[in-house]
Amino acid sequence: MLWEALRRRAVGPRFRRQHPLGPRHIVDFYCASHKLVVEVDGGVHDQPEVAAHDAARQAWLESTFGVRFVRLPAWLVEHDLGAALERIRAALA
Repeated sequence: MLWEALRRRAVGPRFRRQHPLGPRHIVDFYCASHKLVVEVDGGVHDQPEVAAHDAARQAWLESTFGVRFVRLPAWLVEHDLGAALERIRAALA
């Protein structure tokens, strides 16, 4: 659902899906013009060890590639796509 909206440029700039950053990391969605990563996190990301791994990965990607992150819970994308898109729009501003 989110990819279809981003593909239609519902928030403006172009996004890529499943975009590689470096040799080992693939992000859910990436907007090169704004250096913005959008990650959609399912419930497993609430587990402390997964959340810690996510935080370390995000910090490394931010410092290495100079990107910014928007993390969206999967439930938000599934139940209120408009609100999810608004969070992305706000990060692009």
